[in-house]
Amino acid sequence: MKRRLALATALVALAPGLGLVSNTFRTEAASAQVVFQQNFDKLPAGELPAEFLILNGIFTVTEDAGAKFAELPGSPLEDFGFLFGPSEASGIEASARIFGTKQGRKFPTFALGVNGGGGYKVRVAPAKKAIELVKGEEIVKSSPLDWKSGEWTSLKLRVRKTADGFKVEGKAWQGSAEPAEWSLSLDEKEAMPPGKSGVWGMPYSGNPIRFDDLKVDPIAP
Repeated sequence: MKRRLALATALVALAPGLGLVSNTFRTEAASAQVVFQQNFDKLPAGELPAEFLILNGIFTVTEDAGAKFAELPGSPLEDFGFLFGPSEASGIEASARIFGTKQGRKFPTFALGVNGGGGYKVRVAPAKKAIELVKGEEIVKSSPLDWKSGEWTSLKLRVRKTADGFKVEGKAWQGSAEPAEWSLSLDEKEAMPPGKSGVWGMPYSGNPIRFDDLKVDPIAP
């Protein structure tokens, strides 16, 4: 047991230097650590590494002005995404920063999700001037959002257990000041099946969409 704990502690200590922290292995030493974290800075340009599960589309690690990120090209104009982190049903908070630009009257759409490809998503829909909470393919909540083209958008989405079931909460904002309140909230009686977190992009403007600072944190009930 002592040898296993020592090994787990060493792996957790080394992980930040690799740009990735994951709890795909569950041990007493690692259970309280950050579940997943990736800012792409230490990854080589090119294909995403194997720990990302690409659902569809072509995502690459790209560098611009000394910063690295995952990028989705501006065509074809469909819905593309990839998953990351461990498979969980609740008790997590996922976050990401996403960058998109409009072209004329054409706008991108992008999202952050939990519980796998068919789970919950907090989706930014600039053409609607809205942020949406999506369950599967259904929009269950919506709130106004004043989105500005060419600025990074931060997204957060969490699922936590409550006395009566589960609560799903999402928010999105631009700039450095995170809003204290959650923009969208949904009460559920039952949790969805476990699934990985993920990000999605729909480059309807014809311009690339960038993804950075992916993170999954454990949260208390």
